[in-house]
Amino acid sequence: MRRPCVPFVAALMALPLLQSCDRGVRPPLIAIIVPSQDNPFFKAEADAAAVRARALGYRVRIDSHGDDAYLQDNLIDAAIASGAKAIVLDNAGTDASISAVRRATRAGIACFLIDRDIAATGIAKAQIIADNDQGARIVAAEFVRRMGAAGGDYAELLGKESDTNAQVRTRGFHAVLDGDKQLHRVAAQSADWSQSEAFDKTEVILQSHATIKGIIAGNDTMALGAVAAARSSGRPVAVITGFDGSPDALAAIKSAQLSATTLQPAAIISRMAVDELDRYLKTGTTGKPERQIIPCDLVTPSNVDEFVDFEKIR
Repeated sequence: MRRPCVPFVAALMALPLLQSCDRGVRPPLIAIIVPSQDNPFFKAEADAAAVRARALGYRVRIDSHGDDAYLQDNLIDAAIASGAKAIVLDNAGTDASISAVRRATRAGIACFLIDRDIAATGIAKAQIIADNDQGARIVAAEFVRRMGAAGGDYAELLGKESDTNAQVRTRGFHAVLDGDKQLHRVAAQSADWSQSEAFDKTEVILQSHATIKGIIAGNDTMALGAVAAARSSGRPVAVITGFDGSPDALAAIKSAQLSATTLQPAAIISRMAVDELDRYLKTGTTGKPERQIIPCDLVTPSNVDEFVDFEKIR
């Protein structure tokens, strides 16, 4: 009996692998595009989306557009050219992003928006956003409570003026604050979501207004800038609140430097987007309405231990 030669046997064993390669075994690509990977909130949502996508068998590419609609357009074009099957996008503007999302959709790429919506429906497969109005109202109510019955003078630090969320949050704040006649806003400055800019603006505000008792900020980064400025200037501010629920803000609440914040469930929203895109790619439907609004949580010293990495854990 003749024994088959070793090279022939090896070739037979390799044949299924070659056929598998011919069929294409590279996992589908998901493009995750966020404003920044340096900001802890945006990094958390990108990381949560990436972890879930990889667990479901997808390849992942993460990019950031820096709130620049032109750069976002380029990243969308790169996703199209790379053959991405879906895009998870925290966009660069409610109006400025419509054409980019439409272009990707027409190229056959399903778009799933997180954190920020666009001013159009029927283009993205899902728009999953935190309820910024509800989140603003609950932290504003806590701000009022902490300011006390006597009220007092306060300042507001606003986010990037072009950002829809900044506008929604300040409207939510004032839906509550303006109802208390003992509260008086004596200063309002945009600090563009920046901690260093908030530090500088707060120093000037405190120098100009000696009676300020509280500062309400449109995000945690600015709130922490205000905390640092108050400490640096030797001017204690009784009440400072933020918005987002960042790890640094939670630490500041635990150390009694920050009074409260609102937690946006960034990790939950990102995982929801990836789960829905997975279902869409496999079945042709998400099984959900396009617009999905997710409630926020108030974080105070009494419940701060219930939250970790932009998520409620118990």
